Amino acid sequence: MVLPVTAYGHPVLRKISKEIDKDYPNFKELIDNMFETMYFSKGVGLAAPQVNLSIRLFIVDASPFAEEMPETKDFKKVIINPKIVEEKGEEWIFNEGCLSVPDIREDISRKPNIHIQYYDENFEYHDKIYDGILARIIQHEYDHLKGILFIDRVSNLRKMLLKRRLSDISKGNINVSYKMIFPIKKKKFKK
Repeated sequence: MVLPVTAYGHPVLRKISKEIDKDYPNFKELIDNMFETMYFSKGVGLAAPQVNLSIRLFIVDASPFAEEMPETKDFKKVIINPKIVEEKGEEWIFNEGCLSVPDIREDISRKPNIHIQYYDENFEYHDKIYDGILARIIQHEYDHLKGILFIDRVSNLRKMLLKRRLSDISKGNINVSYKMIFPIKKKKFKK
């Protein structure tokens, strides 16, 4: 089932996510739904906060980059309770976007190498090193688990220039091809 994607401004996107265990309710179904949602929305990664769940889980499938970057061809992962142990190397810029922040793309600087520890969908432990675009996709999704969005990594001037567009996203004044959950606005009551 395709799940609605949580839009910029929703509080779940700013929460620090909690770890889960293999007894998490409807776990396999959640993973299947997240992949279906990601593919429907034409993403390469999707973190649980983006489907309104504040848990330490994200999925990636980097295959859309395979023509230009062969190392991404079969890179499809479920990453649970990750911990990035180290990020290293000279930062490089790449244009990023996010399903929760539609129609905005920005050049983001990140380190090219990461050492990460995580569990897969079978709760098997992994201790891996990734680089280049694979590291970047993981870093982007990992940020979601810490309540960080890619637009937090742009300059203050750039944030000012994006302010109106971000406000429109949070109010639902956008056209996207997938369902979204927008922040709940508090109603003002007269006394």
